[in-house]
Amino acid sequence: MVFKYVFGPITSRRLGRSLGVNNVPYKTCSYSCVYCQLGRTTNLTVERRGFYGWRDVVREVVEFTSRYGEVMDYVTFVPDGEPTLDANIGRVIEAVKAEVGVKVAVLTNASLLWLDEVRADLSGADLVSVKVDAVDEGMWRRVNRPNPSLTLGRVLEGLLEFSESYRGTLISETMLVHGLNTDPESYRGIASYLSKLSPRRAYLAVPVRPPAENYAKPPFEEELLKAYSELSKMLTPGRVELLNMPEPPPSTVYGDPATWLLNTVSVHPLRYDYAVRVLRRTVPDPEEVVEELVKKGLVLKVQYAGATYLVRNFG
Repeated sequence: MVFKYVFGPITSRRLGRSLGVNNVPYKTCSYSCVYCQLGRTTNLTVERRGFYGWRDVVREVVEFTSRYGEVMDYVTFVPDGEPTLDANIGRVIEAVKAEVGVKVAVLTNASLLWLDEVRADLSGADLVSVKVDAVDEGMWRRVNRPNPSLTLGRVLEGLLEFSESYRGTLISETMLVHGLNTDPESYRGIASYLSKLSPRRAYLAVPVRPPAENYAKPPFEEELLKAYSELSKMLTPGRVELLNMPEPPPSTVYGDPATWLLNTVSVHPLRYDYAVRVLRRTVPDPEEVVEELVKKGLVLKVQYAGATYLVRNFG
């Protein structure tokens, strides 16, 4: 079976062993973040709708888990865009939990949590990760480049409202980009807001994969440590964690090697050497599998931070 909506499982820095669910089309998002590992957003929208048959998405999750029998920590909605744009996400979460019995996580930019129906849809998830990159309107527009109809005040208020009613595990992620949100005013404002939000964990991340814009560089070590210190003052040190290292390489190939690799890099750019290493366990010539996808124009090789990454070519 060729899986269209699921990928992985991958070893996540936050979620352990995670089976990814791709429930929206490529680069359909309410943001076009300068650091996005998938490039610039091509469909910048806030319109919620059903992109795929929700039963088909559930069926793939059930099929994968029954076929491979893997023990997973989470089934995670971490798609090519913003997962809450899928009007059926609540139904899928409910069905996956009922049929698979695995905890469900959603990684969202939080831009639509001001909508009652979005808060309701995510209420059934076991874990929700929300993005808070800025609390200043101008900085937010420079870093996240939202759909023009959105306002930061509404987004932040909606997120606080969600946190007050949500009964699962709420965590936050802040991506720090040098020259943008790494000044003291920015991370102090973020720390103050997060103290009100009170997430179980507040993660500070840096761009570790090729970003949408070349100028989206990781912060200097001094900037990162100052931001960590500021958040720790507000949230206590045990609740603040750095995500400044790449995730571990995948350990297993599932199904056809070329299809597995293509599905993975469609959502999760992968280092070339990591891909070759894991493919070698399945095929005698892993470089041939990779280079064939490159030759067909389905995958691109991109240089970033001294390493070669494989990314899906949707052009």
